[in-house]
Amino acid sequence: MTTNRIFVALDTPDLERAKAIATRVHHHVGGIKLGLEFFMANGRAGVREMAEIGLPIFLDLKFHDIPNTVAKAIMALRPLEPAILTVHAAGGRAMLEDAKAAAPTGTKVVAVTTLTSLDGADLASIGCPDNPHDQVLRLTELAMTAGVDGVVCSGAEVAAAKKLWPKGFFVVPGVRPANGATGDQKRVVTPRQAIDAGASILVVGRPITQAENPDTAAREIEATL
Repeated sequence: MTTNRIFVALDTPDLERAKAIATRVHHHVGGIKLGLEFFMANGRAGVREMAEIGLPIFLDLKFHDIPNTVAKAIMALRPLEPAILTVHAAGGRAMLEDAKAAAPTGTKVVAVTTLTSLDGADLASIGCPDNPHDQVLRLTELAMTAGVDGVVCSGAEVAAAKKLWPKGFFVVPGVRPANGATGDQKRVVTPRQAIDAGASILVVGRPITQAENPDTAAREIEATL
């Protein structure tokens, strides 16, 4: 895995825009995160084009289905050899085990615990009595026992998750520079706080992609680490 721990989130359906931003920032980030928005618009061919820029690809498709379906979906992505891919921890142990078994050798499979857009009231509304912190730890333990590589959690929970799973790989999204707007994220920390708390990589989107100068924004965040 790259020494630069910033993965830039290119959440756009526009392939040319994604390529332009990635090309501008590629000296100051460690990888590219491509999510549903990009993938639904550009598919595997779009991912291959982005891979030509030469940065590791984090394919953030958050699979959540019956184990057999998830395993076959991941097998269909094998030719892309993503550095990281995501599944939902809430899919259960068998799904997590099958996802890891289906992934290419060298691909980190990380389980999404609780989306950073959710708070305690949101969890209660879907029948989850735990607060976000406890739910993250419950799902981190499940991911660890299922044999995947790590989890996605907010900076607010990463220290506790790391304590529970010292050898886990921790992806922290929703980080915002000290002077940044929080947008639709409800549980945010600064990049430095996230790294100090145990993050393995940081996912940074709008603070870089919507900056007047994405290259400078990425460099400034890199400097704080």
